[in-house]
Amino acid sequence: MSEFIALQIAVLTVSDSRTEADDVSGLALVERLTGAGHHLYEKTIVPDDIYRIRAVISRWIAESAVNVVLTTGGTGVTGRDGTPEAVAPLLDKVLDGFGEVFRMLSYQDIKTSTMQSRALAGVANATYIFCVPGSTSACRTAWDGLIKDQLDYRTKPCNLVQLMPRLLEK
Repeated sequence: MSEFIALQIAVLTVSDSRTEADDVSGLALVERLTGAGHHLYEKTIVPDDIYRIRAVISRWIAESAVNVVLTTGGTGVTGRDGTPEAVAPLLDKVLDGFGEVFRMLSYQDIKTSTMQSRALAGVANATYIFCVPGSTSACRTAWDGLIKDQLDYRTKPCNLVQLMPRLLEK
């Protein structure tokens, strides 16, 4: 099978100030994932509160229809930033390379400020989770430079879709 497989992707914006009307980063992720041929399962916004973040993501990873969760926001080192703390306990496995490569790509744009990014990715209950910073530029960097190809079954030599048993059993 080397044809495109459309995934069900949920998007979570973590912010104390954003609303649907001004959530440019969440919208950028939705536009990119649908533009690539995937389906938006659900999009929501929650405040920077680890328990509210964890509750939404837990619901999504328990739902067999959701293949991927993308989060934007809450990955910095100031204030209430707590997305990594909310997500890390849910992960069965961490994809360390995601944060490493994201910061390498981000360095080209923001230089040493990229060290403040706590971008994180992993898998929980066969659902891939990607946590990226809240800036629209960071969302574009993460999707265009890393996530898009890994969520495309046609990407060689390997991709994350090949490792999604729920999809390949069908």
